[in-house]
Amino acid sequence: MRHATQEDLDRLEELLAELRGLSQLRERKRGNFSRGSRAFLHFHEDLGDLYADVRLADDFERMKVTSARDQTQFLTRVREALARTRSRV
Repeated sequence: MRHATQEDLDRLEELLAELRGLSQLRERKRGNFSRGSRAFLHFHEDLGDLYADVRLADDFERMKVTSARDQTQFLTRVREALARTRSRV
């Protein structure tokens, strides 16, 4: 498993655009997002599939984001995690 290249991230451009629209996230460099001062998510590639390491709770969780269905499920989980932590503040 390796960190996603710019070419890998090109495959995720629509997903990246959705993430950029979430006001709680900041894209520090392409494909690497933080929430406040903490790293929140970044991407990997393995054998042609793409994955996101995302901090949905205290630890990172790896989620597949290759297909449109994967990406929809991923965005749902990200939005739920952001809503949960916003309501605690």
